[in-house]
Amino acid sequence: MAGIVVKPRARILHGHDWVFSSEVLKVFGNPADGDVISLKDGKDHLIGSAIYNSKSQIVARRFSRRRQDLDQDFFRRRIAQASEYRDRRNIDAKLRRVAWGESDGLPGVIIDRYGDDFVLQTLTLAMDMRKGLITAAMVDLLGDIAIIERNDAPVRKAEGLEFRSGVLRGTPSQIVIEVGGVELEVDFLRGHKTGFYLDQKHNYGIVADYARDRRVLDCFTNQGAFALTCARAGATEVTGIEENSENITAAKRNAARNELKVEWVQQDVFQFLRGAEKAGAQYDLIILDPPSFTRTKSGVRDALRGYRELHMRAFKLLSKDGLLATFSCSHHVDDAAFLQSIADALVDARRSARRLRRFEQAPDHPVLPTIPETEYFRGFLLEMMPGR
Repeated sequence: MAGIVVKPRARILHGHDWVFSSEVLKVFGNPADGDVISLKDGKDHLIGSAIYNSKSQIVARRFSRRRQDLDQDFFRRRIAQASEYRDRRNIDAKLRRVAWGESDGLPGVIIDRYGDDFVLQTLTLAMDMRKGLITAAMVDLLGDIAIIERNDAPVRKAEGLEFRSGVLRGTPSQIVIEVGGVELEVDFLRGHKTGFYLDQKHNYGIVADYARDRRVLDCFTNQGAFALTCARAGATEVTGIEENSENITAAKRNAARNELKVEWVQQDVFQFLRGAEKAGAQYDLIILDPPSFTRTKSGVRDALRGYRELHMRAFKLLSKDGLLATFSCSHHVDDAAFLQSIADALVDARRSARRLRRFEQAPDHPVLPTIPETEYFRGFLLEMMPGR
């Protein structure tokens, strides 16, 4: 088997599963992009099998610590193991992330389940080339299912892959899911990510528990999940802000389906917050759940400036004992940096706050301590301190 020898200080020798181009000592056997290769250290010891792509900054991604090929039986085993892991943790079997890339030993493969419909993403070249094997393994394991492809994630560009979405197998149903007691439509082909933010699934109800008798502002509302769960929980008034017209339309449909009253505003969030401050508006609970502010290390500085302004404007609109639920899905912005941007914003707004709790990604998005990239999501609930 062709492969690469890694440099002595390569991160894969310290538990990570990626090999960057700068960590390659030499390539042997002339592997082709998309091949399964051997990984070896400088003493010619096998350290695993990996998928290879010379055009990517991450040239190799290990999927096994022994010699292993990618056949249908391999995919069936790994998907079964991923499902069993979630079963043991009593994660909703009908609404969950079934497999999540490196966290389940399937680099670049994401499988989400919505009832009897499954959404597949193959975000690495090797896995994309084996899409047929993956879908065959899914059918073998899960039965006569519908499989939708959502391969429009920006990360595919780094692998030299085109964007592609469509139905791979079966006939998808018109899916309506229930989250926090609210029914929400899922659009597999146009909704964000695979149709819904499954990483937030358990947080909607948690935030809604604080909404009773409060004036709520849901920024970046997407299709209205936070806004609607807060309205159902007894908020006195709810406003949802979203720039995307299709999302606003979906949010209105979801509100009508649940017979809940929300004021929907189609506008850039920063623009809305500036206008609300000038108008003297106040809210008792503000939710900030923006899309990722950066996908690269080089963009962190600009991202932190954005987070700082966003939080500062939110703090200025909060009542004396108001609450802020704030989230970040920017992996490169870690806890310390995110919290510092919040602290800086409090200083800018001349407010004080206490931290009530921390939010994490849903348990069907498991974090591996040796692969920091598997932890990309963080959030905090803050309570303003009156009279400070």
